[in-house]
Amino acid sequence: MSKICLTAAAVSAALVSASAMASDGVDFHGYMRAGVGISGDNGANVSYEKNKVGRLGNENDVYGEIGLGKEVYNQDGASFYVDSMLAVSANGSSDWETLDGKEDSIALRQFNVQAKGLIASDSEAVLWAGKRYYQRHDIHISDFYYWDTSGAGAGIENLSVGPGKLSVAWLRDDDGKVNGNNFDVRYSGINLWSDASLEVGINYNKANPTDTQEKGVDFKDSVMGTAELTQGNLLGGFNKTVLQYGTNGFGQQMAALGAGHYTNTKSDDGVKGYRIINWGVVAPTESFEIGHQLVYAASSYDSQDDHKIWNAVVRPMYKWDNHMKTIFEAGIFDEKNAPADTGTVDKAGSKLTVAQAWSAGSSFWARPELRVYASYLKDSKNDKAFGDKDSEYSVGVQVEAWW
Repeated sequence: MSKICLTAAAVSAALVSASAMASDGVDFHGYMRAGVGISGDNGANVSYEKNKVGRLGNENDVYGEIGLGKEVYNQDGASFYVDSMLAVSANGSSDWETLDGKEDSIALRQFNVQAKGLIASDSEAVLWAGKRYYQRHDIHISDFYYWDTSGAGAGIENLSVGPGKLSVAWLRDDDGKVNGNNFDVRYSGINLWSDASLEVGINYNKANPTDTQEKGVDFKDSVMGTAELTQGNLLGGFNKTVLQYGTNGFGQQMAALGAGHYTNTKSDDGVKGYRIINWGVVAPTESFEIGHQLVYAASSYDSQDDHKIWNAVVRPMYKWDNHMKTIFEAGIFDEKNAPADTGTVDKAGSKLTVAQAWSAGSSFWARPELRVYASYLKDSKNDKAFGDKDSEYSVGVQVEAWW
């Protein structure tokens, strides 16, 4: 018993000593959105193709991410940081939601350790392992993640190589129809001309099926290449142009607006795909800011028609003062041969939203932001998006925050 007590005391002393060398306090970070709304014919609030026509006034859920992190060790130039995050998703229409239904859930999104200063010649290089959001690239106004390989894995990032930074990661990808290993290599910080930089990357998803998954199915490995050009200091903002090309599962994802994981469906149909994305936020005047996105994508198959999609979203915003804004958002999309339960379908639609908002600052990115909005939604192809109606309107109040 005494040996156990002595060991416990030694461990406790070591932990106290390490804590004394780490930063004080705990980092609290996260994201949330919630609100209330009503639609004309469907009663409850509605959401329609937000990745394609824009998210403003077009979200009908409660979603939140609660993150806690702390630097637990900092000595001799070495730092170890523990990060964690839970995410919750709920319908949001009732007071007591237990998060155990089909639409309500709670998920462990991040739990990892990141270490700096372990490479003497490169103090900013990070060694990491665990579950994490990994260098995600998204368009905020449509909640569209076009490069996101997050999950459980390990790697090294921000390693100084030549003029830029190299990041290499191995992540598990087991949420599709077959298990896989996603190998992610990125090189960023390639300076081109004034305020312009380039990031390039390659993802290789190696199928790793179980014996049960493998029976009678020939799963194919997938490759995706990405190049992203960022132009800063453009009309008071920035612009990004993205080119992506994928094969097999990644090829399918191009027109399906996938993010670069959950890829290994049965992809022995010679699938190839590409997409071109342009998005950004500019501020032509002190009182006026505009966010936009343009996307064109195509996935081609040997045995079926190509899946193609284009969409455009624009969000102009006028600032009345440091806290009050009037925001408009318009979006439109057209999609050919979208995969359906049986065969393929054509889709098309649009959305128009006007909102009065109050935020913690005047910037396009200032949050928290409270909004009173009205939206008009239109299904231009199948006349079935809103029950037996081809259009719908909704009004409501929403709050969005990140910190």
